Amino acid sequence: MSDAANIASALGEMARRRPDAIALRVPRHASRGPALPDYLDMSYAELDAASDRDAAALAAAGIVRGMKTALMVRPGRELFSLMFALFKLGAVPVLIDPGIDKRALRECLAEAAPTAFVGIPLAQIARLVLGWARASVRIVVTVGGPFGWGGHRLARLRENVPAPPFAAAPTRPDELAAVLFTSGSTGVPKGVEYLHRHFLAQVELLREAFALQPGHVNMPTFPPFALFDPALGSTSVIPDMDPTRPASADPHKLVAAITRYGVDMLFGSPALLDTLSRHCEREGVRLPGLRRVISAGAPVAPAILARLRPWLDPGAEIYTPYGATECLPLAVIESAELLQDTRALTERGAGTCVGRPLAANCVRIIAISDEPIADWSGVRELRVGEVGEITVAGPTTTEAYHARPAATALAKIRDGARVVHRMGDLGYFDAQGRLWFCGRKSQRVRTAAGDVYTEQVEPIFNAIAGVRRSAFVGVGAPGAQRPVLLLELEPAAADAAERIEAEARNRAAEFAHTRGIADVLFHARFPVDIRHNAKIGREALAHWATVRLAAR
Repeated sequence: MSDAANIASALGEMARRRPDAIALRVPRHASRGPALPDYLDMSYAELDAASDRDAAALAAAGIVRGMKTALMVRPGRELFSLMFALFKLGAVPVLIDPGIDKRALRECLAEAAPTAFVGIPLAQIARLVLGWARASVRIVVTVGGPFGWGGHRLARLRENVPAPPFAAAPTRPDELAAVLFTSGSTGVPKGVEYLHRHFLAQVELLREAFALQPGHVNMPTFPPFALFDPALGSTSVIPDMDPTRPASADPHKLVAAITRYGVDMLFGSPALLDTLSRHCEREGVRLPGLRRVISAGAPVAPAILARLRPWLDPGAEIYTPYGATECLPLAVIESAELLQDTRALTERGAGTCVGRPLAANCVRIIAISDEPIADWSGVRELRVGEVGEITVAGPTTTEAYHARPAATALAKIRDGARVVHRMGDLGYFDAQGRLWFCGRKSQRVRTAAGDVYTEQVEPIFNAIAGVRRSAFVGVGAPGAQRPVLLLELEPAAADAAERIEAEARNRAAEFAHTRGIADVLFHARFPVDIRHNAKIGREALAHWATVRLAAR
C-alpha cells in the first residue's frame, strides 16, 4: 500500500491482493419499468486501472493537487472512477446533493469556489445558464456527450494519456481531502472540510462499530458510502434508484438486486427502510441473506425496525448509528436493544436512545447556548440525566466549515490541542452510559413555561395507530411560543382523523411536557430533506401552522 494518507491507496492495495474480486456492480442504465436492469461488473483491478486513467486524464486537463473540483456525475462507474481519480491526484472533490434548491446550490458553489468543474452535460448546461461558480471555474471537463461545453471532453482526454499505473500524489494526513456539504435540512447546506486523516479514521471506526470483515457485499443506497468499501474489502452493489429520493425507491428492484447479487449488508435511510419493510410485510418477502442493515440520517422509528426484523434471519443485525457529516460515526445501537430495552421509554417521552459512544470519541453534554464558545474553559458540563447540547471530539471530528467562519465559530470549541464539535443536537446520558437524542437545538419549542424538545414529544404520538409520523413545532416568538402538534396519517387512516385527534389529546394530557399542546393539525405530507427523505422540515411546518392558525 502507498505510504500516502489517502483513502484511494486502499483501492490499489486491493487491486494487488485480489485483482479479480468484484469491487463494483452498477446498473448499465436506469430502468423505467419494474424489471432490474443489466449490471456492469468492475473488478478491483479494473476500477483501479480506470481511476488511474482518469487521474491522468484530469491531470492533462490541468487539475492538480489541492485544486477544488466540483464533481456532478450520476451514480455509476464514472462517479466512482472519477472520485478515486481525484483522490489519487490529491485534488479536493466538492460534493453537493444535486436535488437541493437551485438557489442554494448556486450559493454553495459560489462559497466553495472550485477551480475545476467535472460534470455530465446537464450539469454543464446548468453551470452556464445559472452561473454556477462563474467567478472561480477555469477548468471544465464534460463526462459523456459530444460537446466540451467550454472545456474538455473526458473521452478525448482518455484517448491521449499513457496506460496505467498513475503515480498518486503523496498526500499528508492534515491535507484537505474533500469538501462535503451537509444536507441543509435546517438551512443552506454547509461545506464540511474533510482532511485525509478523517476519511482514514472513518474506515477504522466503521470497521469497529459494525465488526466488518473483508468479503461483504454491500448495497450503499447513499452512493458516497461506497467509497469506503475498497478499504473494507467489500463489493458495492449500487441500486437502480434516484439517490435523492430514497423514500421512492422501488422495493421490487431493491429485493431483486439483493437476491441476485447476494447482498449481505445494506446502508439505507430510515425512509428507505420504511419503504422496504412495508413491501416485505405486504408481499411476504423474506431477505435471508441480508445479515447486517445500517440506517442513519435521522432517528429510525421503532415501528420500522419492528416491521423489518421478521423478514430477516433471527441472527441478522440492524444498526442505527448516530453522527453527522461533521463526525461519523459517533455512537451506535443495535435494534434488539432498542426494541426490547428503550422503545417503551421512547414512546413515553424519554427521547430516542442512540447507544453508546465509540471508544475513540469523547462525548460530553454541555449547557444549551445559541452563542459561540471559543474555549472549553467557557463550557458548563452537565450531569447524567440533564438535557443539553451533545458535543464530540474524536478522530473523525472535522474542524471547520469551508468559507464559513461564523458557522465554524458557532459549531467548534477549542479544547487544548483538539477541536470539539457542537452537534447542534440536544440529548443526555443515562445511568448506563447510553446517549439519548432529544432533537435539534434550533427546533426546540420555546414556550413561556420552558423549552420542550421534539424527540421527547413526537414518539409519543407516532405510537398511535394510523399515524405515519408527527411533528412538534412552535408558533410565535421564542420564549412565548404556542406548541403545536402536526400529524401525517397513513393513507388507510384518512377517515380516522377524529378518532386519532381524540387519542392524541388524551396522550398529551398524560405527560407534563405535552400538556401545553392545545392545537392538533393534520398535514397531508411533511416536507423532508433531499439526502435521506427522513429529516422533517419543521421550520416549513411551523410557518404552515402559523398561517393555518391565523386563518382560523
